[in-house]
Amino acid sequence: MADWFSSPLFGITLSIAAYGIGYWIQKKLRTPAANPLLIAIILVILFLKLTGIPLEAYNAGGDFIAMFLAPATACLAISIYRQLPVLKKNLIPVLAGSTVGAGVSMGSVYLLCRLFRLDEKMTASLLPKSVTTPIAMGVSEQLGGIVPITVAAVVFTGILGAIFAPLMIKIFRVRSPIAAGLAIGACSHAVGTSKAVELGEVEGAMSGIAIGTVGLVTVILGMVLS
Repeated sequence: MADWFSSPLFGITLSIAAYGIGYWIQKKLRTPAANPLLIAIILVILFLKLTGIPLEAYNAGGDFIAMFLAPATACLAISIYRQLPVLKKNLIPVLAGSTVGAGVSMGSVYLLCRLFRLDEKMTASLLPKSVTTPIAMGVSEQLGGIVPITVAAVVFTGILGAIFAPLMIKIFRVRSPIAAGLAIGACSHAVGTSKAVELGEVEGAMSGIAIGTVGLVTVILGMVLS
């Protein structure tokens, strides 16, 4: 049994089981607040705490799953390819919206960090919160941030986006699927994009495009700031 808990299969199995339970709960409750990823995180933490299993044992499998994060994001190219005519027709608005979204995201984070008097290290950790995890980790490291805090901020931002994006679209009466997709992707990266895909194929494709363009702009801004 000890060998099982120290093997990568333990972390992989626990992650899949926790997410499966979270997905089942969401289907039963039918509310955006019951986000499967958030539920899975809570379940994994509770399990490790109650059993006393060290985090290192879980990470042996958790890190293996994390390896597939970038390839999974790249798979969004399928929906983007299907929506190429829409992209070509709206190329300038798409690029402009994504660029502005990246600038507003980093600018608002910087101003809030100054307002709450957070130090430079914490500010650098939070600046790339709206881009996908692999990019955010690189930008945070480049700026001298604390990478684990960056990862936590990215996950939390994505979950909030997935929960509140449909509500915000209704409140602000966003009728354009292109605008809705870009907004979700620019603010809440891959986790939010999973919700955008549920809203429609155009929304999912535009959100996937926003992940790439916002990530690129964030990397460039990170180079300038460093």
